Amino acid sequence: MSDDGRGGGHYYWCTRHHRVETDADVCPAKHVLGPYASAADAENALQQVRERNEAWEAEDARWAGEDR
Repeated sequence: MSDDGRGGGHYYWCTRHHRVETDADVCPAKHVLGPYASAADAENALQQVRERNEAWEAEDARWAGEDR
C-alpha cells in the first residue's frame, strides 16, 4: 500500500475530469470518489452519492417530524 492509503487495483471517479481513474493515474484525493473495486462501480459513483444524499435527507426530515 502506498503512503496515501490507496492500495493496488482500485478505481476512482474523478470529479474534475469526469472519468474513471486507476491507482496508476489517479488525481489528488480532493478530486476523486472512491476507491471502488471495479470501473463500473466507480462510473456509478455519482448516482450512489445522489441516492445516499436522498436517503439521509429523508432520514433527517423524519427525525425533524417533517413529511416527505
